[in-house]
Amino acid sequence: MAERGARVVVNDVDGEPAAEVVAAIGDGAGAIADSSDVSTVDGACALVAAAVDAFGGVDVVINNAGIIRWGGFPEVDAGNLAAHLAVHVGGSFHVTHAAWPHMVERGYGRVVMTTSSGLFGLPDNTSYATAKAAIVGLTRSLSLAGAAHGIKVNAIAPAAFTRMAGRGEATPEMAPALVAPMAAYLAHEACPVSGEIYAAGFGRFSRIFVATTGGYVDPSATVENVAAHWAEINDESGYDVPRDLMAWSAAFSAHLPR
Repeated sequence: MAERGARVVVNDVDGEPAAEVVAAIGDGAGAIADSSDVSTVDGACALVAAAVDAFGGVDVVINNAGIIRWGGFPEVDAGNLAAHLAVHVGGSFHVTHAAWPHMVERGYGRVVMTTSSGLFGLPDNTSYATAKAAIVGLTRSLSLAGAAHGIKVNAIAPAAFTRMAGRGEATPEMAPALVAPMAAYLAHEACPVSGEIYAAGFGRFSRIFVATTGGYVDPSATVENVAAHWAEINDESGYDVPRDLMAWSAAFSAHLPR
């Protein structure tokens, strides 16, 4: 986005990674680093204030803060869940909440949430999957709230090798740069949609959506009727409904060399 002329505030609670990105963007390009903790209300407000102070307003928010602490059920504990919700969901909520009045005042804004194909589920990522699924609900709700104010809110599900997701060996096909075009488009004024989810990575771009079947209609149904019409209730004609993350990943990356 900086290459395309945007003035950006790069946030990372560790500080150093954000400074490295700003240095890579280069002096005079309109980029500053920020180390506020977006999992707190005060930290999110400080981040937005830094953008307003430096550049006069906020047009785009990309909520990309996240953590992952692997743990499956029932071994995973409440602290693990709380940490994921605080960063992924709380961080996305707090930053958007702080930026929202500035966007409403202008009658324009773009918010890009970061969900994950992890919401399809893996045995050992219970808290992460829970938080990323919550982002979808947040995205849908905020897209409705923003419609009257020219604010569009969408979510991206990146597939890339990063310092957070690094399990295994990075390959060129897993470069984060391959996600950037979709993130930038969702942040652009030309973006035509709101409340949607898009996957990006491996050189592929696609839409993820929550679908419903036509189902079975019977106002006087009994449990026996439900059992008898189970196939009709579950008929997925015309839809691909991944059973879990691995099924989605296999289809999403099927074009890659094996």
